[in-house]
Amino acid sequence: MPTSPSLPDGFVKSWPKLLLRVEGACIFGSTIWAYSRSNQSWWTFAGLLLLPDLGMAGYLANTEAGAAIYNSFHTETPPILLLCAGLARDSKAVAGLALCWLAHIGMDRMLGYGLKYGTGFGHTHLGEIGFPGGKDVETSQ
Repeated sequence: MPTSPSLPDGFVKSWPKLLLRVEGACIFGSTIWAYSRSNQSWWTFAGLLLLPDLGMAGYLANTEAGAAIYNSFHTETPPILLLCAGLARDSKAVAGLALCWLAHIGMDRMLGYGLKYGTGFGHTHLGEIGFPGGKDVETSQ
């Protein structure tokens, strides 16, 4: 579905935005299913589920550092690599940690929380947090 050429760069709108949210739901659901097959504690899962949000502490320095640190905890590459390492080493604990991390990222995307811009905590690639439908963010980044 083509987008209007008048739209500013830096955010996802309409159909692609919906696809990213559905993708997040699939990641969330599949990681919960995989974790259930690991026979690990659901208390551990619950305790670790929000751990990636500790990346918000970077905002204590400034918004640009906060966005960089937060985003490093909210992109799929590190937990996928960790999951591969856990599976390769036959470590249920490492694989479980990676699944919790991926579940968190999937949950965030499903709910419309995207990667942050350095212009403000609420400015994400999926729109501005706190606005119905995710108000689009205009950014020069």
